[in-house]
Amino acid sequence: MIRYTLSVSCVRWCLVILFTIHCSLFTASAQQVNARYTSVVSDNTKVYPSKRPPVAERLFTSDAVEAKIREVQKLLSGNPRLAWMFANCFPNTLESTVHYRVVDGEDDTFVYTGDIPAMWLRDSGAQVWPYVQLCAKDKKLRKMLRGVILRQLKCINIDRYANAFNDGPTGAGWQKDVTRMTKDVFERKYEIDSLCYPVRLAYWYWLVTGDATIFGDIWLQAVDNIVKTFREQQRKDGHGPYRFFRMTDRTYDTVGWNGYGAPVKPVGLIASVFRPSDDRTSLPFLVPSNFMAVSSLKKMAEILTKVNAKTEKAAECQALASEVVTALKQYAVVDHPKYGKIYAYEVDGFGNHLLMDDANVPSLLGMGYLGDVPMDDPVYQNTRRFVWSEDNPWFFRGKAGEGIGGPHIGYDMVWPMSIMMKCFTATDDDEIRWCMRTLLATDAGTGFIHESFNKDDANDYTRPWFAWQNTLFGELVLKLIADGKTELLINL
Repeated sequence: MIRYTLSVSCVRWCLVILFTIHCSLFTASAQQVNARYTSVVSDNTKVYPSKRPPVAERLFTSDAVEAKIREVQKLLSGNPRLAWMFANCFPNTLESTVHYRVVDGEDDTFVYTGDIPAMWLRDSGAQVWPYVQLCAKDKKLRKMLRGVILRQLKCINIDRYANAFNDGPTGAGWQKDVTRMTKDVFERKYEIDSLCYPVRLAYWYWLVTGDATIFGDIWLQAVDNIVKTFREQQRKDGHGPYRFFRMTDRTYDTVGWNGYGAPVKPVGLIASVFRPSDDRTSLPFLVPSNFMAVSSLKKMAEILTKVNAKTEKAAECQALASEVVTALKQYAVVDHPKYGKIYAYEVDGFGNHLLMDDANVPSLLGMGYLGDVPMDDPVYQNTRRFVWSEDNPWFFRGKAGEGIGGPHIGYDMVWPMSIMMKCFTATDDDEIRWCMRTLLATDAGTGFIHESFNKDDANDYTRPWFAWQNTLFGELVLKLIADGKTELLINL
């Protein structure tokens, strides 16, 4: 995910200008109040007009999603503001970022991040994830999701080291970066999680629908590319083929050490040159992303065994996963004088480690949400306490709220994503209540979740249109309702 600031190069501004018309259409439609198209929620003291685009301007609609919105609004009628925000946020990805079509007889779906007309493998996988649970009885939604998965697999096969792609060979994006750019690629920042999110989505879609048609030749080629990349980035035989350099005034947007990143000792972990924030790593063995790699390799092995009957390739995935697990146990855990044994954010195999967390998922906090570590893992629970404290250098507390940010936006900017991760992984009702109250209080009255907000003033925020955070908020509300927390949500 790239965020735009006044200090970036003119290339980024050119892209924004070219995309202004599309963005303005979304903004205008999101602000319309039209009773023929949008519902209006009221608590008898304040009216909450829907911020959804009019029906004619929605890119994609789903009967199952609409039914779920009506169901949740009825359940949360005692908390009209929450019901309003859910209805705004949950369908945001569908209505403003999903471009579905049929190409050569196959489903194909290109998903914008929101205000950037490119498809990130991570973001797109996370954006549509909450809809999978609804697609079993909605053929149209199922075809759209199938199209996302097929598109992601094709992208991996175009360039296994790229994180973001164009809708065809348009040549948009960071074409002047010093790396092996092609016109299909918008940005080529190698991140472990870019290869993991498509596996996560495909696996969940398969479990829900039973549709194994996505696991054909394109899937098998993608598996080969993922395993090959992970093996190369264990750095046992040198740096590997990937390097990256960008002319920029932003330190975290380029890579030192001749474009390969800081040195590592090959101990079995997988190097990630960039973080999920699209910032370069300080120490290349990014711990939460290695945990996600393990989960992904195990999912791949199961699919290869049960669907493809590729037992040899499945065994290779399992062996690699086991190797990374062994290395994580030895190198990822640090004795903290205050919190006990915790997971480091980054390590290098030489014994150096970085103690922090970044809001972008996979994060240390988000490992419980992703299922990459058990929720009752004592090391995770210690880590969870550490990252949500001022002992984490990227934790901020202020008048408007508190939470984790990261170098990508900078000082004092809290990411609502971190608050949602705290809520997803919370077991205490008071903690859940605090998280939900904070999310409702920091939208700056817009009815949407933003990328980040200033810890002292929620009206100071970044990215008014960021679909991942919006859909994630809807996912959180559905999860809490499923967990029996409806009364808690009504009585925030």
